[in-house]
Amino acid sequence: MRRLFGVLLLVAGALAMALGSGVAARPDERAELLKVREAVWRAWFANDTKMLEQLVPADTLVINSGQEKWQNQADVFKDAVDFQATGGKLIRLEFPRTEIQWFGDVAVTYSTFTYEIEESGKRSVNSGRATETFVRRHGKWTNPGWHTDHICK
Repeated sequence: MRRLFGVLLLVAGALAMALGSGVAARPDERAELLKVREAVWRAWFANDTKMLEQLVPADTLVINSGQEKWQNQADVFKDAVDFQATGGKLIRLEFPRTEIQWFGDVAVTYSTFTYEIEESGKRSVNSGRATETFVRRHGKWTNPGWHTDHICK
């Protein structure tokens, strides 16, 4: 009995370590997740509703810098429409630094970002930090939540 308990304890410990945040993903998993992360941002700037519907699920929760109200999926979609309505265009998008924590079918990214946009003929550059949650649902990554802040220059 004591031996069985010891074996079960070892197995439970190994499983906990395998599912913990310290486990590195395979390079192809990292590349896939980063591709999805960039697709979400680009889909928003382009108001690509088909892509946004695939990647930003109904239970999305968003906290953006400078906005008192937290947003949901409908708000995210409306903001994308509004950006396009002003003639908004993404010129450049970069993620200079990204760290990822893996928790099985959940990944949390911590990134710095810089993007350049053009609205009403005027260009602006914005930089900040983003913490994003990704969940693998039905074999595909979705982005049901994020928090961004902007760095003032």
